Formats: sequence, C-alpha cells, structure tokens
Amino acid sequence: MHEPTGRPDTVTAPHHDELPHYPFSTRGDRLAPELADLQQRCPVARVRTNSGGEAWLVTGYELAQHVLRERKFARSVLGDPDAPGQDAPILAPELLDAMNHLQQAGLRDEALKALGRNQPELPADWVADITREGLDTMVRQGSPGDLQHHFAEWVAGQCMCRLLGLPFEDHAWLAVRADLDLTMVTPTDEELARNWEEIRVYMHDHMAARRPGQPRGLADRLADLNEHANEHEKGLTDKQLSNIVSVLFVSGYEDFASFLGVAALDLLQRPEVMDAVRARPETLPQCVEELLRHSIVLGNAIPRFVTEDAKIGTTAVQQGDLVLLQLDATNYDPTAFTDPDSFDPTRSPNPHLRFGYGRHHCPGAHLVRRQSETAFRVLLDRLPGIRLAVPLEEVPWHPDRMAIMPAGIPVVW
Repeated sequence: MHEPTGRPDTVTAPHHDELPHYPFSTRGDRLAPELADLQQRCPVARVRTNSGGEAWLVTGYELAQHVLRERKFARSVLGDPDAPGQDAPILAPELLDAMNHLQQAGLRDEALKALGRNQPELPADWVADITREGLDTMVRQGSPGDLQHHFAEWVAGQCMCRLLGLPFEDHAWLAVRADLDLTMVTPTDEELARNWEEIRVYMHDHMAARRPGQPRGLADRLADLNEHANEHEKGLTDKQLSNIVSVLFVSGYEDFASFLGVAALDLLQRPEVMDAVRARPETLPQCVEELLRHSIVLGNAIPRFVTEDAKIGTTAVQQGDLVLLQLDATNYDPTAFTDPDSFDPTRSPNPHLRFGYGRHHCPGAHLVRRQSETAFRVLLDRLPGIRLAVPLEEVPWHPDRMAIMPAGIPVVW
C-alpha cells in the first residue's frame, strides 16, 4: 500500500490482487475498522473496486475537502463510456451529472426550488401526518414492528412521490427497482440495464400523460419547461429527461430511506438522547446534524475523476485516475472532530461533509434536514417507549447496497 510520505521512491506498490477490496462493509452500525485504520495510517490509499479496477480511497477530512474544492477532480466525465467506475457501469452520462444537464437546459432552478429550503410540495404538517400514519399502521399490526418499513421507507417514499408528483400506489413497484439499481453487485449488466429501462419508461409515460397547466409535481414542471426549451433547441431529449427524473427518485428515495433507518437505529441505542430531545424539542435540529455526521450510510463512495496530474496531500495522482471519497470516514476524522466516535447531540460546530463541500454540495440537503426533523419529532412523541426488540448485532442489513440500509429494524414500544 502506498504510504503518503512524500518519498514515493521508497515505497513498493502492491500487486493489483494484493490491494484491499473496497467497500469493506455495508453495515451501518459502526464505521468499518479498515476505514479507521486507513485514516490513521494511509488516508490516501490504493484500493481495488467492485468493477475490477483500481482507485484512490480518501478517508482524511481535509484531503476530501481539497478534492471537492479543486476543479482537477471532476464528476461529469465519469459518465463517459471509457471512464473508470467503482461498481456497475453508468448507463448514461446524465445519470451521474443530472444537475449540470438540467442547468444546460435551463431547468436547474426549478429543481433547486423544489428541493430548497421551502419545499412547497412537502409542508411540515403533511410530513408529520404521513409519519404518524406509518407509525399508527405499525402499532395496529402489533409488536414487534418494523421501523425501517413503517418509518424510514414509508416517509422517504411518500416524500419523493409527492415531490415528483407520482402516485404513491406505484411506490412499491418503484422501490424494488430502485433497490436493484443501487445494489453494487448485480448478476449481469443486462439485468441492470433492463431494470433501469423499466424505471425510465415509467417516468417517460408519467410525464407524457400530464395535462398542460396542471402539473402534478416536479416531474411535470420539468417536462413543461423542457418542452419550451426544445422550441429554442436548448432542451433535453425525452430520454435524457426521463433518465434524470428517474435518478431524482432513485437517489432521493434510497438516500433518504437509508439515513432515516440508520439514524433511527443510532437513536434507539441512546434512550437518554431521545429523552433529552423530548424534554427540549428545540434541540432536535442540532441532534439531526449529529445524526448526519455519525450515521454510516455510504456503501460505496463519492467518485471523482482526475482530469490532470495532481496531488492529494503528498500523494501524486495521474490524469485518468479514479478517486473515491469516503465521507463516512471523514466525519470520524479526529483532526476535524473532538472525540469523533462519541455521539454528541450538542456538538457545535459540526462541519460534517455528509452533503459534500463547497460547489459540490448535495441539492437534497435541505430536504433531508427539514423532513428528518419533522419525522423524528413525530417518532419521539408518538412512541415514547420505543426500543429495539433484538440485540443490535441481530439487526439485519441489505448486502452490497450503495446506500447502506437495514433490512428491518425490529422494535417494541
């Protein structure tokens, strides 16, 4: 393994088969010990990926900031056919670079407005009501209940369907395909392509059935604006737009359901934190920030492509290299956070990199923060006696998932 000592002539690069295979774990109950070891010993490490190639894995906080800040490390070119990948192949460039494609067509502002601070499609009262509805269903069905299904996946599915204007009764069908799309190891590339085409055609047909002037949600509004843009030869093709709307659903649903599930599991291990937030509900936003930092949700990593020879710290990287940012690990970096392994709901400041950094900031950050606060407030109020029904080590996890997700969270109340 290459040690970033600044003296590359003293280091013998390992053979490809000797490189550590990343990812190390798709469990969300602790940071993989291999990540903590690399962060301390070798924060820019050569690894072998699921696709069979090699990449630089970055686990250091300041080093990740550097990569996210510098334009030498790009994301958009990773959609090119000959670009390196960490998992399954990218089926179309716009799937990895959706916001830039929306911007070029003049549609980005509409997407950001829907995902921004106000989120007109997702008023807090509505989110609170649907959260209670999911929990009430779980209670009616009896103990033990599954908090992943009735809370995390239920809230995430309701929010993303309403945001895009999709009928919620189609959620189960969509969720199965979203799950497969974010599985890092699929049986064949053909299965992945067929699965994605089913999602894309669904979104195409949904937008094609819209009524002029009566948008059901963001998908219809983007389609209306794109139609106008195409009149001036600036818009996206129908296939590009249906791909982008599909990736908005898949990434939004999976990432949100992942965070709500892992964060709920974090809270269930800390009844004293739940009691403190119930006593002082105004502290919930700060607690959510610590959940965002502390939760382990990245099954793979955030990819970047080296567009010209550069350095990450003292490690030289070359044009064409793949760089993987492990932001779970960076949020546990002791150089950036005091006692990072501890869960501190009053931590301040809390400059975690959950949503990226600088110009590479996740457009869904406001949605996750705002709707998580509402959902967790309802959960704590509705079920004051909630607790895990099994020991933590018996909580099941989906294997090989890009967005780490419990397969179920058994609870009693």
